[in-house]
Amino acid sequence: MQGENLDSKTENAADAEHKDAKAQREEAPVNIIMIGMAGSGKTTLMQRINAYLHERKTAPYVVNLDPAVTKLPFQANIDIRDTVDYKQVMKEYNLGPNGGILTSLNLFTTKLDQVMEIVDKRAGSTKYFLFDTPGQIEIFTWSASGAIITNTLAATYPTVVVYVVDTPRTANPATFMSNMIYACSILYKTQLPFIVVFNKTDVVSHEFAVGWMNDFEAFQQALMRNEDGFMTSLMNSMSLVLDEFYNHLRVAGVSAMTGDGMDELFAKIDEAVDEYYTEFKPAIQRQIEKKRQDEEKQKEEHMKRLMRDLSVSEGREVDTRQDK
Repeated sequence: MQGENLDSKTENAADAEHKDAKAQREEAPVNIIMIGMAGSGKTTLMQRINAYLHERKTAPYVVNLDPAVTKLPFQANIDIRDTVDYKQVMKEYNLGPNGGILTSLNLFTTKLDQVMEIVDKRAGSTKYFLFDTPGQIEIFTWSASGAIITNTLAATYPTVVVYVVDTPRTANPATFMSNMIYACSILYKTQLPFIVVFNKTDVVSHEFAVGWMNDFEAFQQALMRNEDGFMTSLMNSMSLVLDEFYNHLRVAGVSAMTGDGMDELFAKIDEAVDEYYTEFKPAIQRQIEKKRQDEEKQKEEHMKRLMRDLSVSEGREVDTRQDK
């Protein structure tokens, strides 16, 4: 009888823990990092997402990380331009446009702790935090500052990367393959839940791209109609390599102009959040724990070296008397 009571208490404790974890998961905000090449409609899609969430009474908190943008079609709650003057940075450090953006992002990252304090304060009342990044995507995805921002967000709350693709331009097989390679590289660089969003579906449907992902032979046929010689062989090889990547890729088609596909997009975001908790968060926690252990080990080794250098041994007295 006593054993049954113990089992019952254990089960109740496990159920309570599970409910607490589920409640925390439902209440936790979601960070959405928008990445896309210049001209893909990324900022316009940000405006559409902002309007979509406002219509559903879940106003997002918007952060602009593009210091070179001249005008935003939405109101940013935090704007890098309020902190860093992009043109002044170019002038002061004698930089070109890309160098100016990178340096501005580096300077802004030094104040990231203040941004995270604001995010923590707003977390209880805000469901979505939207981050708009520069159109020069390599500056964000491959820079130290971009990695710091991404990793800090991911270590705090569920974080999803949305890669925006210009659908009409992707109708060419070579351009499609270039976009997919870029998407693959960003996925493995960020190591976060990832969604490829084909924008401008009001101009061209994204079904052809989905077909190419699901059917290797269909892509081959399209490639043979558009490319010859070396390019055909190269693209065929690449498509075989990316076949496994396609199997685990979330895809959504949207129109930033009309708003079509927004429900599908947020359904994919919900799936990505689930993946964050089941796969990415445990991996992040392991990385944090490993880093902590490595730091502790380094401290211990440093202390041992210090003790050896001082020649300190247990029970040894130091004569402080001056020689006469």
